[in-house]
Amino acid sequence: MNIIEKILLENRAWAAEKTVDDPGFFKRLCEIQTPEFLWIGCSDSRVPANEVTGTQPGEIFVHRNVANLVVKDDLNLLTVLEYAVKYLKIKHIIVCGHYGCGGVAAAASDEDFGLINKWLKNIKETKNYHSEELENIQDERARLNRLVELNVIKQVKNLTKTKIIEETWQSEQRPMIHGWVYSLDDGIIKPIIKMDYDFGA
Repeated sequence: MNIIEKILLENRAWAAEKTVDDPGFFKRLCEIQTPEFLWIGCSDSRVPANEVTGTQPGEIFVHRNVANLVVKDDLNLLTVLEYAVKYLKIKHIIVCGHYGCGGVAAAASDEDFGLINKWLKNIKETKNYHSEELENIQDERARLNRLVELNVIKQVKNLTKTKIIEETWQSEQRPMIHGWVYSLDDGIIKPIIKMDYDFGA
């Protein structure tokens, strides 16, 4: 059995188990999705939104990219954001980074990653802005962990500057925006920043 056949077999087993545990599960999923959360996370395969939050399909609307960035001209992210905020009426946005992020580590290095460099420049700008604080952290792992946190804070702030969030905050006083960092070491999420329509943190 090859790896693709194994995945398809696992899918059938999962679907059968869901149906046995809850016969109406798939019927409910087909009717409507009403998530309260938008998750903007890293593409890293070790940080799946539903798994780390213990939520079920239909409970979190998900967007993932390398290093969980919120880039002002990223049409993919903006489309997801507008749909989640204006049509799904989500109440919370979670920007979740993770310690040990390869994208953050790459941005912190001087290596050339070709096309990826264009994406990483967003993290490099954060690194340069906080250079004094980061240079004072002697341990390399601790320094990268702090850059992961600073990157999450920056992406939360980037969200607040989008027209979508500005308009919805003004008209509906939602959503709350949360910046979190997930630890691969122990599976625990660390809240870093929280912002809402009156910038309460």
